[in-house]
Formats: sequence, structure tokens, C-alpha cells
Amino acid sequence: MSVEIYKINPEFRDIMPQEIIDLEEDATWGQKKRGINDLTDRKEIMEEHSLCAGCPEAAGLRYVLASLPTPEETVIVNSTGCTSLMFPHIALHTVHSLFGNQNAVATGIKRSLEWRFPNKTKDVVVLAGDGATVDIGLDYTLQSFFRQENITTICFDNEVYANTGGQESGMTPKGQVFKMAPKGKQFEKVSMWRLAVESGCHYSVNLTASAPKAVQKAVREAILVARNVGPTYINLYTPCILEIGLDAHEGLREMKEQDKERFVSFKFVSEAAEAHLAKCKEEGIL
Repeated sequence: MSVEIYKINPEFRDIMPQEIIDLEEDATWGQKKRGINDLTDRKEIMEEHSLCAGCPEAAGLRYVLASLPTPEETVIVNSTGCTSLMFPHIALHTVHSLFGNQNAVATGIKRSLEWRFPNKTKDVVVLAGDGATVDIGLDYTLQSFFRQENITTICFDNEVYANTGGQESGMTPKGQVFKMAPKGKQFEKVSMWRLAVESGCHYSVNLTASAPKAVQKAVREAILVARNVGPTYINLYTPCILEIGLDAHEGLREMKEQDKERFVSFKFVSEAAEAHLAKCKEEGIL
């Protein structure tokens, strides 16, 4: 875990594709002010992806990766789901866990890194869908909050088991019908962002991926709080346009509409987290 791992061996440089050379020369490794604005003219950490055209989840992941404070010192733990299709294309340390146990795996990795590198800051970020985070993996998710593990959990909330045909999840809104849930959801959506607060998270937000700078702010704040205070949670609405019957260009509109309805921004910051964020601002980290 170091900027040095992205240095090309001189003996192989002449046979390297330009994309790899760009990753060394024009990505934002080791830069304090990296962020969303770099997406327009700097090399991205994610080269490509294999998700559906127009998928909001792909856009959301690009925003998250661009917002990581120190990507060269970050390990991402992901689980089975649509997001897992993108991780082979990311120039970061990623660990694919079993479906639902991603927070348990992240806990082990974080503790190991703290033991192995006691004088270095190493961030561990969980990225998983609503099925892995709230349904099958809820116990592992909450237990990491209860134990006050120093990790950030980001749930890509598309409100459906999207890559297995369209089954409802606990995060599906009441009344929603899918191909493999023809009767419609019988109860309300689980407010995971509130449950996170009640389970010990020091920072919890609920938002859509419609506004890149809002995502950047949430990601940076959540990771900085997780480093020194305790667990943090981000619930990011990234609708599955395929399962709700939208065209490729309509994902952004759907998120903007939900900004005013079901996903009106929610944010909780504990007193300890507020104090730490204020310190980060004074030091120019945030």
C-alpha cells in the first residue's frame, strides 16, 4: 500500500499500454486536494466498467473513488452484487468477500493494518449493495457498528436485488413491484441511515448520487471521522434503471426527483465527529 506500487518497472515501460502509463503519470495519487473536479482532466482510478449503459451506480462509484482522501492507502471491501462487476477494473486494493460478511472482513483487515502499520493512516471502506448491507449482511453490518470499528460503510442502495432478476429487499419502498416480486412490497423501506445512528455510527448520511460534490463531501467527511472517532455510514441511492423501467438517460432525473421526495437529505454527526471535522478543517485536510 503505497504510491510506489503504481510505478512502472523501467524494463517494461516500452511495452506498457498508454492507459497504464497515464495511471502512473496523470492520476491523483498522493495529492491532498484530489476530488470530483479531477474527473474532467485527470486519469481516473476506474478505467472502465461492465454495468448497464447509464447505470447510476457506475457514476456513484466514480464519485466515491474520486473523493477518497488517500486512495493509495485505502483498501475497499466489496460483496456480491452489481458493484462487484466493477472492481476488477479499479486500480486499488480491493477484497471481494462472501455475500453479506463484508463488514466482518473489513474489520479483520483494518485491525491487521493497524497492527502492521501503527504509524501510518490506512483507510478501509466497505462498498456493497442494499442486499448485502441490510438484508443478508445486516448482522455483520450492525456488529461492526456496535464494536465501534474504524471503517466507513457505503451502501449503494438501488432498492432491489438487481443482478439476480429483480427480487425485493428490505430497502425496497412499500408497494414497489418487480419481475420477481409481482405482489409488491408489503411494508415500508428500512431506514438504514437511522438504524446506523442508533447502532453507534458517529456519522450517517442518506443522499442520492445526483450531485457529485455532495457525494464528495459525504465520502471525505465519513472517512476522516472513521479514522479517529468510529464507524460511519453512507446510504447512496443509485437506482437500477433496468428494474424500474427507465431508459439509459433517465437515471439522473430519477435521482433528482427523489432528492425532493423519499431521499431528502439526512445527516447525523456526533459531537465527537463534529469536533474532529472542525480540527480537520483547521489543519487543511478537509
